[in-house]
Amino acid sequence: MTVTTKRAFNFNAGPSALPLEVLQKAQAELVDFKGTGMSVMELSHRSAEFEGVHNEAIANLRELYDIPENYEVLFLQGGASLQFSMIPMNFLKEGQKASYIQTGAWSEKAFAEAKLFGTPVEAASSKSNNYKNIPALSEIQIDEEAAYLHLTSNNTIFGTQWKTFPTTGDLPLIADMSSDILSKKIDVSNFAMIYAGAQKNLGPSGVTVVIIRKEFLEKANSNIPTMLKYATHSKNNSLYNTPPTFGIYMLGEVLKWVKAEGGLEAIEQRNEEKAKYIYDVIDNSNGFYYGHATEDSRSLMNITFRVADEELEKKFLAEAKTAGFVGLNGHRSVGGCRASTYNAVPLETCKALADFMVKFQQDNQ
Repeated sequence: MTVTTKRAFNFNAGPSALPLEVLQKAQAELVDFKGTGMSVMELSHRSAEFEGVHNEAIANLRELYDIPENYEVLFLQGGASLQFSMIPMNFLKEGQKASYIQTGAWSEKAFAEAKLFGTPVEAASSKSNNYKNIPALSEIQIDEEAAYLHLTSNNTIFGTQWKTFPTTGDLPLIADMSSDILSKKIDVSNFAMIYAGAQKNLGPSGVTVVIIRKEFLEKANSNIPTMLKYATHSKNNSLYNTPPTFGIYMLGEVLKWVKAEGGLEAIEQRNEEKAKYIYDVIDNSNGFYYGHATEDSRSLMNITFRVADEELEKKFLAEAKTAGFVGLNGHRSVGGCRASTYNAVPLETCKALADFMVKFQQDNQ
């Protein structure tokens, strides 16, 4: 007998929606993974069965992103927040500066952590505009003597996203892609390093993906704790210690799902269509709804907006919750509303929100 469960309209910013097909497969395999008589959570990370899961996930990520052979793919722990520390610890040498582009709360946190290890400098910032936009490429001050240039590709709190990345030549470019990784095609070879927490587009929380150029890795500092060296994890295929095995299994299943959906071209097209439903309602509301981000910097992953009247905004969020919409409250630091439309959020869910927004406006003008 098939039991159907009512699914929420899930717009959580992270941990976020996972593909239903992936959840159902994990449910079916939870107790007995491929005839082992054990859950994947019970497998030894040194076993052939888990190594197959692990290596297949790496191979599929390489295929989807067309990752060149001179890049390592690592599965780490500690979230993107630990990367804020690991990056300067590994790559910021004494007396060196590192360049950071400030576009929101997470880039600010990365900047603050770098201060503990060296001298970070702002290469560009949109803070004076309350992070409503991504700085123009012409505004970025490229310091070729810097250890690296760091940016955050998508800003979950403010709803902005890079459309075109800077060209940095020999200066290593590092990107925190936690909230838009695998949402569109990119040229990995433009980056010395990409990192992302899994809990938005890649899987459940607990896994951090790092894609790092081998030549850049070779420049890392060596006199740092073993677990905080990228080289430790590179040399051991991310199996130096016990990894988050279930998270890697789920990440691998999400990658298979992306391939089955048509790959990144199909995913990107769908993400554009999903976001358009909601942005069109905002743009056609005659100011009843208004967005935070400037139009040229709008995110396809996090749609941030307000209702013109504060009391109506409270009513909107309350009625949306009653109607089954989850996660529409803006981040606690800025308030307002936010719809996170990550890869696994269905098109129908975004259409349902757009329809709800139209009806709410009709009922409350």
